[in-house]
Amino acid sequence: MKIAVIGAGVAGLAAAYDLAKAGHQVIIFEAANYTGGLAAGFKDEQWDWHLEHFYHHWFETDDDILRLLHEIGQGHKVFFPRPITSLYVDGQVYPFDSPTRILAFPKLSWLAKIRFGLVTVYLRLTQNWRALEQETAHDWARRKMGEEAYRVIWEPLLIGKFGDHYKEVNMAWLWARLHKRSFKLGYFEGGFQGFVDALTQTVGRLGVEIRLNTRITRITADNTGQFTVYDQPALGGDDHSPGYTFDRVLATVSPSLLSRLVPTLPADYLAALQQLKSMGAVVLILALKHGLTANHYWINLPKSEELPFLALVEHTNFIDRHRYGGDHIVYCGDYLDPDHEYFDLSQEELLDRFLPALAKFNPNFEPSWVRKSWLFRTKYAQPVPPINHSANIPSLATPIPGLYWASMSQVYPWDRGTNYAVEIGRRAARLLLSEAQQVLQQPGMSEWPV
Repeated sequence: MKIAVIGAGVAGLAAAYDLAKAGHQVIIFEAANYTGGLAAGFKDEQWDWHLEHFYHHWFETDDDILRLLHEIGQGHKVFFPRPITSLYVDGQVYPFDSPTRILAFPKLSWLAKIRFGLVTVYLRLTQNWRALEQETAHDWARRKMGEEAYRVIWEPLLIGKFGDHYKEVNMAWLWARLHKRSFKLGYFEGGFQGFVDALTQTVGRLGVEIRLNTRITRITADNTGQFTVYDQPALGGDDHSPGYTFDRVLATVSPSLLSRLVPTLPADYLAALQQLKSMGAVVLILALKHGLTANHYWINLPKSEELPFLALVEHTNFIDRHRYGGDHIVYCGDYLDPDHEYFDLSQEELLDRFLPALAKFNPNFEPSWVRKSWLFRTKYAQPVPPINHSANIPSLATPIPGLYWASMSQVYPWDRGTNYAVEIGRRAARLLLSEAQQVLQQPGMSEWPV
C-alpha cells in the first residue's frame, strides 16, 4: 500500500516505522522544517546537547518508548538520574518526591500525611480507572484524601494544569499520574532531539520519505477507496496543487486540524472532535549565568501565590550544565486556554512579566543573569478529560474507511507524553494493517491494485 502519514511528531514517526517494516510505501508530510513535534529541540551555538522546546523527561515505567529505543538500537543512550521535585507553598520550596520527604513536609498534619499516603498507595495499586473516571478529581480527592491534603497538594496542581476547567477533570487523570510514574526520571544522550534524529534516520533507512515544510490543507476520498492529499508547501505553492494519491491515510494532528482537513467526516464524528477540550502551553526558556535554586529540578507553583507561570523547571539540576556550555537552564512554563493573552504577547513582554518572579526563588536574582532567552508556544498541549471521558474519545479508525487518526487526545487515561505518542502511533499502525489484511481476504481481492 501507499500510505500518507500527516505529521512527523513522535506518533507519526513511530507509526511510519511499523508501516514501513511491514513493506509498505510511506510518505510523511510535516508543516515544520523539523521532525519531532512537541518533543523537538534546539541547540545554542555554545552547547553540546540539544534542549527541548517544552520540558521533557521519561519514567522508568515508560515501556513503549523504551521498547522502541531498544528496537532501533538506541536503548543504551537512556539514563535515569533522580532529581529533586518540589512544591512551592507559602513562599517556600519543599522537596516532595519520596516517602521520607513527604513525612518531613511541614505543611500537612500527621493525620493528613497518613491519609494522603494510604490513598496514594491505593491509587498506585488499583487498576480500576474506569470507576474513577465517573467522578471529578476535585470531588474524589477531597473526599478520600481530606480537605487539608487536597488544598495543599492536589488543588494547586489541578488549577495549574487546567485553569478554570479544573473542576471538570475526572479522577482517572489523577490516577494515571500516580499509578505509573517513577521517582527516577529518564533522559536521552544529546537531548530528546537525539532520540528524534535516531528515529528519523531509522525510518529513512526503511524507505520512508519525509517532506518537511509541507502543510496539508485538505484530504479527500473517492468512491474507489483512494485518498487525495493536497499540500501547500511552506516555501511556495497553493491549495490548488494536484494532490497525491494514497491507499491509506493516518493523521497525527489535533482534533481541530483533523476537522478542517476532512470536513466530509460524518457530523457525529466531527461533533465529537469539536467537543474535545485542550489547553495550550507557553514556555519561556532562560540561559542564566548563575544557578537559580538549591538543586531543585521541578517546582510546582500554586496559582494562589500569584506567580505568572505554573512550573519552574531548572533543567541543569537534572542534566549537568557542562552539556550546555556552563549555562544554567531554566524553564518558566504555563498551561493556558488557547485564547489567553500569553499567546499574543511578545517575548520581551513575557520577560517583563516573568523575570521579577524569579527573585522569589533566589533573592539575589537580577535580570542581568539572563544570557539569552527563547519562547515556545503551542495551542494544543494538554487534553482536558471530563467525567466518563472514555465514552467521548473518537476511534482511531474514522468513519471514512482507510482514514485513521492518532493524537494525544486518544491516549487517555494516560497523560500526554512521548511514551504514549509511541503507543498511540504504533497502535494506529497495527489497526491499519489489520483492517487492510481483512480487505485482502475478501473474495476477489488478492493484492492491492497497481
